Amino acid sequence: MSSDEKAKAKTEQAKGKAKEAMGRMVGNESRTAEGRMDQAKGDARQAKEKAKDTLKD
Repeated sequence: MSSDEKAKAKTEQAKGKAKEAMGRMVGNESRTAEGRMDQAKGDARQAKEKAKDTLKD
């Protein structure tokens, strides 16, 4: 996995977790959902990069 893409994935996951936590803390369901969506994007990016690495080997 390229280090740049790996960093982007981790950043998206972290932002998502922070958004989700903030949404729960203030009771904002849409913010919580946005956070979960950001985490899912990061997970998908990470899975894509891992698949690319597997295919290269």
